[in-house]
Order: sequence, then structure tokens, then C-alpha cells
Amino acid sequence: MTTPVAPVPLSGPRLQEDPARVYREMRREHGTVVPVVLDGDIPAWLVLGYRELHQITGDPGLFSRDSDLWNQWENIPDDWPLLPMIGRRQNSILYTVGERHRERATMLSNALEAVDPFELRSYAEKFADELIDGISPKGSADLIAEYAMLLPVRVLARLYGFADDEGPALVTALNDMIDGRDRAIAGQSHLFTSMTDLVAARREDPADDVVSRMLADPSSFTDEEIVQDLMVMMAAGHQPTADWIGNSLRLMLTDERFAASLFGGRNSVAEAMNEVLWEDTPTQNVAGRWASRDTRLGGRRIRAGDMLLLGLQGANSDPQVRTDGSALTGGNGAHFSFGHGEHRCPFPAQEIAEVIARTGIEVVLDRLPDIDLAVPATALARRPSPWLRGLTELPVTFTPTPALGGLA
Repeated sequence: MTTPVAPVPLSGPRLQEDPARVYREMRREHGTVVPVVLDGDIPAWLVLGYRELHQITGDPGLFSRDSDLWNQWENIPDDWPLLPMIGRRQNSILYTVGERHRERATMLSNALEAVDPFELRSYAEKFADELIDGISPKGSADLIAEYAMLLPVRVLARLYGFADDEGPALVTALNDMIDGRDRAIAGQSHLFTSMTDLVAARREDPADDVVSRMLADPSSFTDEEIVQDLMVMMAAGHQPTADWIGNSLRLMLTDERFAASLFGGRNSVAEAMNEVLWEDTPTQNVAGRWASRDTRLGGRRIRAGDMLLLGLQGANSDPQVRTDGSALTGGNGAHFSFGHGEHRCPFPAQEIAEVIARTGIEVVLDRLPDIDLAVPATALARRPSPWLRGLTELPVTFTPTPALGGLA
């Protein structure tokens, strides 16, 4: 008889400071499917195996996105801080299944695919230059708070149809919601109200934006469904993209392999961005999938209604597929950073995120060519979240330069 093992808390400073080591220890002690506990001692399974994750995301019948299946709802209080991340009977694309999910995914993809790539690039450059204008004369800055955390949401807000001055409040709400702490519910409420107001405005006065295209979709989705899907898109599009920028800049400023990029090179920007998706992905873990019946996975007995968390970073570093260290990085895109299966991040959304992130990094390198870290690399700290991995700050110094003018 196998001796029961104690579940691992999915929290704590070690997971924040060195997740790769924690995932290795979990894999060594528990295998590819790890029993974990969330806030409030709520049990779940963290799937770290590349093949197991591929199996889960490729079988939506057995491993459903329908959170109503969860066998722990009776133990979840209304103020549970992870509730916005889990989704309680939310009418959003994240938790729909079957044909209705496919219709909604098509609607979202069509609305995003219609974004003009030249306009997207110009918005990203414009807002990036505005933000750099605000810091370039000072000679020092925190590229997280003053840049990376502001750029994606400003671009996305413009694409969706928000006024530019609504961006800062959306940033705060999104961060509160995603971090899963005491202000998570308030952040979710602000985001919901903002999206509801925008949908109502575009219902009365359509424009050339993502929201108007969603409202015009022939599948006739309700305003509530569109609001929920906008919240998903904004959350999934902003914070991971901001962390993609921050994590890539950190890599380029601390790894000598990318030093040439700081002096005008561009090939290494794409290489650094792809390496981050393999080794330091912004979206570390995702909640979740729910077993529709009793089954087995990775040698574990999974009960009907159990929640499985997708360990994207753990799967990316699975030694069963990473037999030669970083051999699968370079131009290889077989990582799980955008998910897999019918609930993966839509391809047009991936392309938008990549344009925003790459443009943001290139503008930094163009405008601040002698940029350098203001602190030792070992002093850089990460946010305390098991879900998203990003820096709390990225302090840098550079030669002060005048603002470009006319953009701010």
C-alpha cells in the first residue's frame, strides 16, 4: 500500500524566489501530478508533466473547463481571494464547453484578427514613446511600474474602445484581481463595471473597435457574455504581456548572451522573448480543469470533480522533453505558455501580445541605449503569486535624454 503524502502548499517565498527548483523538488517527491493545497486548505492537483498536460488540454470531455463540476464549492467562502481566478459559475468563454465554446472562440478570434497590424504597431510605438518621454530626462526609472505595467493595457484599451485616461484604473483593478489577495474581489468589480459601461456605450454608438465587432457578431451573444469575455481578454492580455516585457528585459540586462541587443541588435530580442516563454514564462500556473468522472493521471487517482491546475512552467521544464538543457528553446514554440487545445490563447491574441511586447522592448533599447541595472541582479524580486511570474520592480539607470516632444 502506498503511503499517503502530505500535499504541498501552493504559496510561500520559495515558490516566488526559485520556482524552477520548487517544481524539480515537487516532481522528484510526488511525480508529474502533485497534490497541493490552496488558500484555506483547499485541495487540488498541480500537473507538471508535459505529456500529462497535453493529455488534459486535449481531452475537454474528461478534463472539463466547467467549474460547476468542482467538488469543493461547499467549502469555498464568498470572499475567497482566489475566486476571481477560479471562476464560480461565470458566464465567460473560460468556463463554456462544447459547441457554445467554439462559437465564442470564433467570435473572439474574428474580432481580434480584424485589428489592423499597422495600427497596432503604431499604437504600441506611440504609447511606448509617451511612457519613455516621461522617464528619459530623469536618468533612472523603474521599468516595471513606470513602463511595462502601463503599456499593454493602454494599447489594449485603445483596441477595445476605452478612452486613454481610463487605463491607469484598469491597471490597478487587473493587478488586484490577478494577484489573488485581499483586493481581488474589488478589482474584479471595477473591471466588470468598466466593461459593462463600455459595452452599453458601443451598443448605442458602434465604432471601429474590438467591442463593436463582438457586438455585431451574427451569433448574437448577450451583453453579459461579451462583458465576461472582455474581462477575460483584458486580464489575459495585459498582465502576462507586461511580465513578458519585464522578464525579457531582465534577461537581456543580466545575461551576457544578449548584451549586443542593448546596442541596437534585434535578432536577440526575439530570442530572449522566446527563451522567457520556455524558462521564465509569465503565466506559471492556470486554474483549471475539473475531472468529469473518476480517472487516473500520472499514476494518481483523480476523483470526479477534482480540480487540476495546469503547471505550464513545470511542463515547459519537464526533463522528459528537455533532455538537453535548453535544446528546445531558440526558435522552438512547443512550450505551453499560451496553453494548448480548444481553450488555448487564440492565435490573434498571441500575435497582438507579441507585437506589444516586442515593440515595448525595442523602444526601450532605441530610446535608452546605454541602459543598465541600478541594483545587483540578485536584488531583483518577484511578485508573490503562484499564478503569474513577474518582477516587483526593474530599476535601471541611463544617460538622461530629452523627451521626443509632441507625444505626451
